[in-house]
Amino acid sequence: MLHGLRGAMTRLFTPVARVLLRAGISPDAVTATGTLAVVVIGLWAFPTGHLLLGAVLIGLSALTDSLDGVMARQAGRSGPWGAFLDSTLDRFADAAVFGGLVLWFFGRGDDRLTAVLALACLVLGSVVPYARARAEGLGMTASGGIAERADRLVAVLVATAAVGAGLPPVVLTVVLGLLAVASAITVGQRMAAVHRQVAEAGR
Repeated sequence: MLHGLRGAMTRLFTPVARVLLRAGISPDAVTATGTLAVVVIGLWAFPTGHLLLGAVLIGLSALTDSLDGVMARQAGRSGPWGAFLDSTLDRFADAAVFGGLVLWFFGRGDDRLTAVLALACLVLGSVVPYARARAEGLGMTASGGIAERADRLVAVLVATAAVGAGLPPVVLTVVLGLLAVASAITVGQRMAAVHRQVAEAGR
């Protein structure tokens, strides 16, 4: 859903990337800093009930996901290390976002259903990239699906901000439920893709 925005984000961040590179800041440093910001905000703002503030700050911090890539391409440093680092740190960021919601709704938010759905999103959201990585490790592909990471992150942050701004918590409950289902379907799609490739190869 969000692939069409990549060109616009690249144009937006190109001048910023040039400035940072001239200042001697590496793409890896931007990746790590953005992840650290998301983790700190997610595990502070959400468990303490600052849903709107947390969602806005995490959304701003998550923009570094595009910035570091632009920097790496401009510096001619795109490669396996950057991809590995980015993917690995993304897991920490996702865990902080959904984990923070789990802590809030199991605690003072007092909504067990929403907490369980946030936990389901956390678990299934980790299985989605694992399925892709495992497939690639076996020489196959398992990308795509109806709930890729960027889509899941945008959906949960918008819903969390809406609830923080005053909408009833059921809005977030519904969104988390849909995300959990979509993530499960995405896992199934990737498993089916690998099964098809295995069958075609006669393994």
